[in-house]
Amino acid sequence: MRLFTNMDIVMTFSLKIISLLLILMPLGAFTLYAQQEPPPPIPAVYATLQYDNAGNLKGKATDGSSVTLYRKPAGYTLAGVTPETTGDKDGLRLRFSAERLRGGNMVYGLIPYGQHTYPSAVLRFETGIDSNGYAFLPVRKDLKDGYDHTGWQKSGRGVLGYRLFSAQGDMVYEGKTAFAGDDKGFSPLPTVSRGPFLSCQTDTSITLWYETSDTVETHIEIPGEALVYKNGVTAQRHEYIVSGLRPDTEYDYTVHCGDLAQQYHFRTAPEPGSSTPFTFAYASDSRSGYGGGERNMYGANTQIMGRIGALALREGAAFMQFTGDLFDGYVSQPEEWQLQAANWIHAVEPYWHYIPFNVGMGNHESLGWASAERNWVAIDGFPYETHSAEALFGASFVNPLNGPKSEDDTAYDPNPGAPGDFPTYRENVFSYTYGNTAMVVLNSNYWFAPLLRGVRPIGGNLHGYIMDQQLDWLDRTLQAYEADENIDHVFITVHTPPFPNGGHRGDCMWYNGDNSHRPYVAGQPVTKGIIERRDELLDRCVNRSSKVIAFLCGDEHNYNRMIVNEQTPRYPDGWDKPLQPLRRAVWQIINGAAGAPFYAQQQLPWSAAVQGFTVQNALCLFDISGKEIVMRVINPDTLEEIDRIQLR
Repeated sequence: MRLFTNMDIVMTFSLKIISLLLILMPLGAFTLYAQQEPPPPIPAVYATLQYDNAGNLKGKATDGSSVTLYRKPAGYTLAGVTPETTGDKDGLRLRFSAERLRGGNMVYGLIPYGQHTYPSAVLRFETGIDSNGYAFLPVRKDLKDGYDHTGWQKSGRGVLGYRLFSAQGDMVYEGKTAFAGDDKGFSPLPTVSRGPFLSCQTDTSITLWYETSDTVETHIEIPGEALVYKNGVTAQRHEYIVSGLRPDTEYDYTVHCGDLAQQYHFRTAPEPGSSTPFTFAYASDSRSGYGGGERNMYGANTQIMGRIGALALREGAAFMQFTGDLFDGYVSQPEEWQLQAANWIHAVEPYWHYIPFNVGMGNHESLGWASAERNWVAIDGFPYETHSAEALFGASFVNPLNGPKSEDDTAYDPNPGAPGDFPTYRENVFSYTYGNTAMVVLNSNYWFAPLLRGVRPIGGNLHGYIMDQQLDWLDRTLQAYEADENIDHVFITVHTPPFPNGGHRGDCMWYNGDNSHRPYVAGQPVTKGIIERRDELLDRCVNRSSKVIAFLCGDEHNYNRMIVNEQTPRYPDGWDKPLQPLRRAVWQIINGAAGAPFYAQQQLPWSAAVQGFTVQNALCLFDISGKEIVMRVINPDTLEEIDRIQLR
C-alpha cells in the first residue's frame, strides 16, 4: 500500500483552507461599515471613494450626486442554517441560529448510502423549529422497523438528510447530519456534508474534494490499486490530487469519514489527441425561477438542475461545463453567497460524484458593496482577498490554475508593478482538455460593477467586457492550442454572448449598438469600447485560430444557435470605426435555459441568422467522434429532443 502525502496535496489543501479562513474571518451583521473594525483600504482603481467621519464609504455618482456604499445584511447565511447537533435518548436535537427559520419547519429522512447509484434523502417525516431555533428529530419513534430502510437499528449508524422551510413556507436549504444510536441514546457523528466532487480531470489524474460536518481527518482509498490519500490534518475542507492513473480508465474510490464510507467511481480522460468518441454537456443560468417549490431553493432552481445532472449522466457525458448564473447572488455577505452556492451544489451533488462539473462565473455570482440610494450591489467587493466575487468563487469551487493572475500591470493600472489593485483570476478563468478537445473558460463579469452606468466616477468593469490581461491570456492560450497536434477542436465558453438574441439586447457585447460603454479605472474610461472589444475577441477566436468551433454562452434564458460569418450584420447604423473582417465562420450557441425565468426573442441586426430558438429548459450535448461534432439539445423536463445539428 502506498501512502500519499506529497507537496501537491498539502499545498492545494492549504491554499483552499487559507482562502476559506480569510473569507470567513470578517463575517458579521453589517449595515454601514462597523466602527469597531478598521475600514478596509480602498483600492486605487476606485476613484472618488472615501470614508466620512462616521466611517461610511462615500463616492460620487455619474450625475454628481452622492453614493453611500454598505454591505447589505444577509437574509440567511450558511452558518445560520447549519445546526449545532446534540444527542438525546430518543433522537437528535438541532439548533439553528438563523432567526428567520424560527417558526418554520424541517422535513427529514434517511439517506440510503450504498444502496443506490445516486443516493439522496428519502424525506418522510416533519418537525417544527421552535422560537429558540430548536428542532427535535425523534429518530427512535419515526425511523424504526418499516421505516428503517437503511438498517441503522442493526448497524447503529445512519445519515439523515433534511430540508428547511421558513415560517412562510419558503425552501431555504438542504443538509445532512449523521448519528450513532442504540438503546442508550443517540449522538451526532461527523459526516461528508457536501461531496465528494470530481474536478481537474486529466488522462493521468483527478482532484477529489469535499466538506465535512466537523473538523476531522479523512482519507480516500482507491480499491484494487492499493492507493490511500491522506492529508494528515484535521479540517472541514478536504482536497486531494489523485495522480499516477491510467488514461481512459474507470476507478472506484471510497471516501472514509470516521466509521462511515461512501464508494463511487470516476473515469480518467483519454490520452491527449485520442479520437475515442465522447460526449460533454453544457448549460448555464439556473438561478431561481417562478412557480414555487424547488424552483427556488434560496437562490437556485434546484428542480431543473437536478434533472439536468441526471440527464447528463444518462446520456453518458464525460463532463459538464456550466458557465455562470448558478444562483441569484447580488449579495454583500460572503456566507449568504456561500449558502446559495451550497444549494446549487447540492442539486447536482449525486451526479458530481461520478463526472466533473466545471463551473464558470456569470453576473449573478456578484458579491459587493451595495448602494444605499439605489438598493442594489454597485461595485465588486473589497478587500479583494475576502469580499470579492472572484476570491469567493475560487475558494468555493475547484478549477485549473492555468489562467492569468489579474488585471495588474495593464496600461490602465494606476500602480504598475504593485500587485493588488485588481481582484484575482484564480480559478475563474482557465482552460482544460479532454482527448482531442479543449475548453477555454472566460469571465465576462470580472471586477463587475452592476451599477457602472450610474457610478462611473467610482469605476468598475461592465457586464460583458473582457479586459486586457484576460484577452492577452486568451490569445496565448489559443496559439498554444493552434500549435498542439493533439487538439482538433476548441470551444470558448463565456457567460455573455457576443451577439445577444433575447433579453439582453441592452448589454452583453452589444449595448444597443452603443460603443461608448466600457470599464472605468481610477475614474477614467479605458481606450476600447464594448463593440471594439467584441471585435478583438472575434479576431482572436476566428481569424487567429482555425480550431475554435463555437462560443458556448448563456445570460439569456433561452436556447438558440447561429452561424457568425463575414455576411452576418454586426454593426450599428453609422458605425465610424474599422470593421473587423471574419475569415471563416464560427458558431454561437446560447443555452441559458437551466431554470432561470425565460426571455423571448428580440429583433437585432443578425436575427435572420438565429435558428432553433426556444424558451424550453434545455441541455446541450456535444457528441465528439474524431473530427466530427454533433450537438443534441434535450429538454430535461420532458426528455424531448429540441434540436440536433452537425457542427463539424
